[in-house]
Amino acid sequence: MALILIVMGCGRTDYPDTKPGAAHEFDLQGHRGARGVLPENSIPGFLLAVNQGADTVELDVVVSADSQVVVSHEPWMSAEICSHPDGRPVTEQEMPNTNLFDMPYAEIASFDCGSRGNPRFPSQEARATNKPLLSEALQAIDAGAPRPIRFNVEIKSREGGAGVYHPDVDVFASMVYQVVREAEAVSRSTFQSFDPRALEALHQLDPNATLALLVSNEDGLAANLARLSFQPEIYSPDYNLVHPGLVDSVHTLGMTVVPWTVNEQETMRTLLAMGVDGIITDYPALGAELKGASTQNH
Repeated sequence: MALILIVMGCGRTDYPDTKPGAAHEFDLQGHRGARGVLPENSIPGFLLAVNQGADTVELDVVVSADSQVVVSHEPWMSAEICSHPDGRPVTEQEMPNTNLFDMPYAEIASFDCGSRGNPRFPSQEARATNKPLLSEALQAIDAGAPRPIRFNVEIKSREGGAGVYHPDVDVFASMVYQVVREAEAVSRSTFQSFDPRALEALHQLDPNATLALLVSNEDGLAANLARLSFQPEIYSPDYNLVHPGLVDSVHTLGMTVVPWTVNEQETMRTLLAMGVDGIITDYPALGAELKGASTQNH
């Protein structure tokens, strides 16, 4: 079976020219870095994902009160993993008062979102860490990676969120794109979102940008693609929604399929047998084992 690497051309001359659909191995993406092993969306986690064999580092972005693009899954401090600067755990009651869009980045950076570990990932190593700027994360990954690395940047916009949790979607998309462009990483990055408006804004900014539509609903391929005025390069559904017919239909349209978040090696094998083009996982080392076996067998 030919496994396909899905992303990108390259922003620096020492990177190989890998366009979507190029015949290479499948794209192994480290979800929020290596969330199963180190704190999510942290620079140590990103570097571990790279060291464990991830081709692409997947991360999430929000915006601070002083218009900084910050790496974070939620637009607030999570009561599950974050602590105040004095070490007190953030409580669920306090979360509404830790809206990152209302906090300057210096304040955001003073919170620790790693020392408590993560109750949903008992094997995760607890480690003090804060929410980095996107620019810092991209620079650190490039500086620490022994090989060319790609990025998958998720824009965390939502209906009704503008002015509350993030800027207007067009502004949000432009801010993120600018940071990635300044890092000379646009051509080796994917921009993904559940919000079609964010993808529309990015498509307007750069028709050549590689875009991925994230999907968690059961509406089906046609209905989800109808939410966009263009066809994205990547269809990225919850792995539970993937079946051979979906993979065939996506490929027939000339797109690639990259499901999330796949944490069991047997499930990875099943999906790869269906012909998916990559996987997003909290455990990049598990995917790297399969990738190594596939290389040996093919």
